[in-house]
Amino acid sequence: MTIPMRPGASAPRPAAPDPLAPLLGLPGVAEAAESARASVDRLLGHKVLRRESAGVSSESALRGARASAALEGVDVPLAELRAGDVHDPVLQGSLRVSVGLGAMVDTWDRAPGQVLARLHVLAAADLAPAADLGRPAPDVGPRLGALFSVITATTTLPAVLIAAVVHGELAAMAPFRLADGVVARGAARITGIARGLDPKAVSVPEVGFAELGVDGYRAALAGYRSGDPDGVAAWLVHCCRATEHGALEGLAVCESLQRG
Repeated sequence: MTIPMRPGASAPRPAAPDPLAPLLGLPGVAEAAESARASVDRLLGHKVLRRESAGVSSESALRGARASAALEGVDVPLAELRAGDVHDPVLQGSLRVSVGLGAMVDTWDRAPGQVLARLHVLAAADLAPAADLGRPAPDVGPRLGALFSVITATTTLPAVLIAAVVHGELAAMAPFRLADGVVARGAARITGIARGLDPKAVSVPEVGFAELGVDGYRAALAGYRSGDPDGVAAWLVHCCRATEHGALEGLAVCESLQRG
C-alpha cells in the first residue's frame, strides 16, 4: 500500500472522496486512534488545566524537547536540562522547536511550507550552514507538495492519524537531510494542536515515542516507508500508542503541579 498522496495532488473538493479515509480501515488503526483520543481527552479534563494550563504546556515543551533529542541519540537527564548547562546542538535545536511551536500553529494549516522551513531553521541552526537552513532538497519537491495538500485539505481522518501521516512522511523523505527527525516530530505536534487533538499542547507525544524505544520507532518508521499496508498500519498504531503514553506524561505533570 502507498499512502494516497501523489505529486501535484490538490486539496479535494468537499464532495470528493476523502483520500485519507482508507487508512482508518487498516487493521487495528481505528481502535488505536480512538484509544489515543480518549487518553488525550482524559488529560484535557484534568482540573489543574483550569488554572495551570500554561505551566503544564511549558513543562510539556521541555520534556518533549528532551525526548525528541533522545530519539536522535542525545539523551540528557531532565535535571541537567533544567539546570540550563547543556549545549549539545541537537538538544538546543529540539528546545528551540518546542518553544517555538505555539507561534506557528495558526499558520500551519494555511502555509505549511513556511512553517516547515521555520522549524528547520530552529532545529538545525547550530548544525547546518546558514544558506542551507529551511531549504528542502530539490528532489523532494513533488512529495512535499503532496503532503502540503493533505495538511491544508479537509479530511474525516482523526487528528492523531493526520499527525502520524505528517510525521511519517517527513521522517521518511528527510527533506532537509539534517535534523529531519526533530522537524518531523515538531510538525506532528503542531498538527495535533491545530487539528484539535491537544489544543492546549499539554500532552507529550515525544516522550511516548521515547518510552516505546528507539528500535521500535525505527522499525515502525521503516514499515511506513515501505508502503506495505501492514507496515503503514503498524506505524499508525505505533503513533497512537505513543500518543497514549504522551497523555499519561501530561497527566503526571498535572498531578505534580497539583501537589505543589
